[in-house]
Amino acid sequence: MDISTLTTYFLRYGEAAIFVIVLLEYMNLPGFPAGVIMPLSGVMAARGNIGFMRVMIVTVAAGLIGSLVLYALGRVGGSRVLDRYMERHPEKRDTLERKLNWVRQRGCAGVFVAKLLPAIRTIVSIPAGILKMDLLKYTVSSALGIIIWNLAFVGAGYACGEQVFTLLGRM
Repeated sequence: MDISTLTTYFLRYGEAAIFVIVLLEYMNLPGFPAGVIMPLSGVMAARGNIGFMRVMIVTVAAGLIGSLVLYALGRVGGSRVLDRYMERHPEKRDTLERKLNWVRQRGCAGVFVAKLLPAIRTIVSIPAGILKMDLLKYTVSSALGIIIWNLAFVGAGYACGEQVFTLLGRM
């Protein structure tokens, strides 16, 4: 999905499109990169298509729900879910095993930090579920990380407008 397609969805369906696309991204589904979705949401807010606070509420809610879905999969499906994911993405096996140990050792602080790191911020929910982390603690630490991540990217889109994509492309 390219930027023009996302823009069309955002303009046509507004908050609902932002919610669904962010939800899918937080569920770690391919094709929905946060580096495009979040800044584009910020650009839409800067243009006046939607309020900045509404974008934040919608993206944080979608991010938290997506994270809770993966947490539930990890909790219910346990290692079967992780094994299936690693079969599909064998290149991520070492990273995931290290992160599972890292989350085990650091608990909620580990989830919070992981929510701020590309590549593991969405998938960390499965190990948290596998480890049967306390749901309230998981939710709070996830929400705090999601707020910071989304604020950085939505805020970049809001502050920089269309130029944010050029800036993010250099990173």
